Amino acid sequence: MVLAIPRGGVVVGREVATALEAPLAVVVPRKLRSPYNPELAIGAVAEDGAVFLDEELSRGLSREYVEQEVAVQRAEIARRIQAYRHGAPLPSLDGRTGIVVDDGIATGATMIAALRAVRARRPGWLVAAVPVAPAESLALLARDADEVVCLSTPPLFHAVGQFYEDFTQVDDDEVVALLQAATGPDASTASP
Repeated sequence: MVLAIPRGGVVVGREVATALEAPLAVVVPRKLRSPYNPELAIGAVAEDGAVFLDEELSRGLSREYVEQEVAVQRAEIARRIQAYRHGAPLPSLDGRTGIVVDDGIATGATMIAALRAVRARRPGWLVAAVPVAPAESLALLARDADEVVCLSTPPLFHAVGQFYEDFTQVDDDEVVALLQAATGPDASTASP
């Protein structure tokens, strides 16, 4: 089963699912934003509520800031689960291969949170798959994934968007349409 991270990961995940003739679902983690640069992830929260904090990037931040950011992201996770899966839980994998896909990795925090949430669904094999990421971030994923697949690890990495000709934001309607096209209109609530 391909489990895509919304929103951009669903575009990539749909292609992976189509190529593998595998079902497509979403796993919904959210990055915890730095108060100094909202694009920088100081950690992430998984859809099961578990929090992953990057010790180095979160050092010096107040506990109150982190708790407030976690609360904001948990609310957004709940909203997205309702929008994309009609509130249904993450499907059980029970020994199947789970492939967690995103459109790229910067710090790796969001992917780590997603991998941990999917691991709790008992896959037989867990793969992290992305088109592009810095090598140091991929190394972090090896602790949570059985296999890491990345097409490109450029030496000069600033942001995922620099490796796309078109990195237009994907909206909720497009995510829902991609999921429905891949699996049918009722598949987001169906068990695999």
